[in-house]
Amino acid sequence: MSTITEHERSRTGRRAPARRGGLKSVFFSQKAAPYIFVLPFIVTFLVFWGFPIARSVAMSFEHIVPGRSYFVGLGNFERMFGDRIFWVAVTNSLRYMLVTLVLLIPIPLTLAVLVNSKIGSPRIKSFFKAAMFVPALTSVVVAGIIFRLIFSESSTALMNQALGLIGLDPVRWLRSGGTALVALVAIALWRWTGVNMMYFLAALQSVPQEYYEAAELDGAGRFKTFIHVTLPSIRPTIVFVTTISIFGGLAMFVEAFMLWGGASSPNNVGLTIVGYLYSLGVQRGDMGYASAVGVVLLLAVLIINFTQLTLTGFFKKDNR
Repeated sequence: MSTITEHERSRTGRRAPARRGGLKSVFFSQKAAPYIFVLPFIVTFLVFWGFPIARSVAMSFEHIVPGRSYFVGLGNFERMFGDRIFWVAVTNSLRYMLVTLVLLIPIPLTLAVLVNSKIGSPRIKSFFKAAMFVPALTSVVVAGIIFRLIFSESSTALMNQALGLIGLDPVRWLRSGGTALVALVAIALWRWTGVNMMYFLAALQSVPQEYYEAAELDGAGRFKTFIHVTLPSIRPTIVFVTTISIFGGLAMFVEAFMLWGGASSPNNVGLTIVGYLYSLGVQRGDMGYASAVGVVLLLAVLIINFTQLTLTGFFKKDNR
């Protein structure tokens, strides 16, 4: 056979085609292996993310009624600018996002620094870490019901009893914008402080000890060491936590839904963008306008996160 192949090669002047090894040679190929490993993610992304996003963008230019849809161009977006309830939802979501961003970065970071320090016994620290992570494992539905009881209007509710101890009158927590925001932020702190603390704790424990020894030799105090050694070393984790906090703040829905027992609240004090999207699409069946609201929310999250990542130097080349 080799004689014939060599004969044909010499006669035609071209190399004979290589034998195929079947699927086994493809799976064991170094060139194909990376694509095979990422293929499940790409397929999942296209099916469950890419297609729904593309379909939502297309629906945002339509007025959809049962069985029919009409192309309306930018009509849904023009309607949005004159929709007062939409702007109430945007304001509520932005306020919630900003407050949670201010609280859910420094508080978990401080707790992580304390846990990572030499203060306290290791057994107590282990119990504290486990206790802080329990809220993340608790159902949001159950948490929403419990917090609704804590912040209820009754004088026997936990928060009103606490106010009574310092001589203040009971408050109707879930009926005004300011106090409703307090209830929503309380849920966010209870639920996400432990998770963010774990992120920061993992980052702190990965900082090389040589950095601290060099800072100690230079005579730097604890505060200067924290500012000039610890914070720069865990900057990627801070950027990551900030990014997911922005997304979580703007996408918050279930907490408000459970706190008011539905998508509606007195004077829309607990209405968020996702809550308004749910109300339009699911409860009223206005899928075209709901898709436009979803597209605007997606663009807002992308713009805010891209700006934040640019300002924090995420896209700059690391020269270390």
